[in-house]
Amino acid sequence: MLIVRPVETRDIDALARLAENATPRLTNLPASRERLLERIARSQDAFISEVEAPGNEHYTFVLERIATDGTSHEVLGTATIRAQAGGAEAYYTYRQETLIHASQQLNVRREVQTLSLSHEVSEATLLCAFSLDPRYKGTYAESLLRRARLMFIAQYPERFSRILAVAFPGYLDAQAQSPFWESVGRHFFARSFQEMNHIAGVRSKSFIAEVMPQFPLYLPLLTCEARAAIGREHPAHKTALAEMIAEGFARSRHVDIFDAGPIVKAKRERLATFRHAAWRPVRIRPEQALPDAEPAMIANQKRDDDFRCLVARYALSPTGQLMLSPSHAEQLGVEEGCAVLAVPLTLPSAVAELDEGAVFDEGEV
Repeated sequence: MLIVRPVETRDIDALARLAENATPRLTNLPASRERLLERIARSQDAFISEVEAPGNEHYTFVLERIATDGTSHEVLGTATIRAQAGGAEAYYTYRQETLIHASQQLNVRREVQTLSLSHEVSEATLLCAFSLDPRYKGTYAESLLRRARLMFIAQYPERFSRILAVAFPGYLDAQAQSPFWESVGRHFFARSFQEMNHIAGVRSKSFIAEVMPQFPLYLPLLTCEARAAIGREHPAHKTALAEMIAEGFARSRHVDIFDAGPIVKAKRERLATFRHAAWRPVRIRPEQALPDAEPAMIANQKRDDDFRCLVARYALSPTGQLMLSPSHAEQLGVEEGCAVLAVPLTLPSAVAELDEGAVFDEGEV
């Protein structure tokens, strides 16, 4: 059985392994035991704190495989919610803009694409630090871990922003170098992408914005390779980006200041998980007595370290009760009559409303 729960101190070895094996290395999941222990402590504090508005809270979850007999547990993945991207310090991005240069005397009019430093994403809630054991890539486990965070946000909306964002790693070349960094950042830091990736993971990315040029970058002055990398995701995250777009996210005008990776955004009420989630009272029945049904994500109502989200059959009784097996009910920590939040694991694509080429309307933030 696979289940998503809040991170615990005993998960440190698994988190260190997931950080080491992330492709590419994630600055928001540093391969540093000291930083990871800090993250676990911060997450534990966030889950138990009384919060009325989003701030600098970090909620970290793990995906755990529990053996049928319950004797063995293995952590397979991790994912985090930052309640406010800029909760502690401004969250800098580059915003893609268009400047018009015109001269009536010369009969010249040119539209020039630029990148300008911005901290507009600072107010958004950030879904980040996602890493999964390669054995489970492309399985329902990946969707469970990614979307369980949305199930938590749906239950405690006061803790999070109305706008959600996801920043994806940017494109790297065959030498694992960032064409964007080589064309822009290296001129101001004189260090390789990999060196800066390590430093940003141990510290933060804010110091990059402090040294980078404050004036707009004119794209025609960058190399062709750097321009092609702007808003382009790392190949290993192509499927993840597609799933987020199907969920209802849309590409924004913002890209990462480090590698120019894409940042997608959405109003949370437009996301498929939020629109299709429903509260259901539980009815416990033997496994063999449950009817066939499509799989669903089921989450309990607990906020602290007892929060759980798993996949079970979306089997409803004639009176609308969600029928669960005793083992699923036990893992969720619910009894008959308790309410759980349920949403189909496979949802109708939101691309019909927000197609993949759509851009998030920044004016609505």
